[in-house]
Amino acid sequence: MRAKDAVGRYGERVVAQRLTRRGWKVLDRNWRCVHGELDLVCRDAAGALVFVEVKTRRSTVFGDPAEAVTRQKLGRLRRLAAAWLSDHSDVRAPSIRIDVVAVLVPRSGAAEIRHVEAVG
Repeated sequence: MRAKDAVGRYGERVVAQRLTRRGWKVLDRNWRCVHGELDLVCRDAAGALVFVEVKTRRSTVFGDPAEAVTRQKLGRLRRLAAAWLSDHSDVRAPSIRIDVVAVLVPRSGAAEIRHVEAVG
């Protein structure tokens, strides 16, 4: 596995653990279809269905990790969410949203995590 992929998988693991501790349920991880991949599909503590895009970086040299979610990426996430919902027609939720979780992994110390809700 490439170092970049390992950092990304680490960020997804840290975020899934944090969300689970907050009472969320992870329904799917790294779900793939022809349009791409969803990092996490969760049900939050209030029952909402949340498609979570995790962006993990080692530094902010190229900007905040959340800045990597461009308008084009958000459009792809919407198509992926629609495809997931089509494949899981039995899943119902009072609301649906897309969140971005930015993870910054410093050389030492704990990862910094910033959760941005309802980006699209």
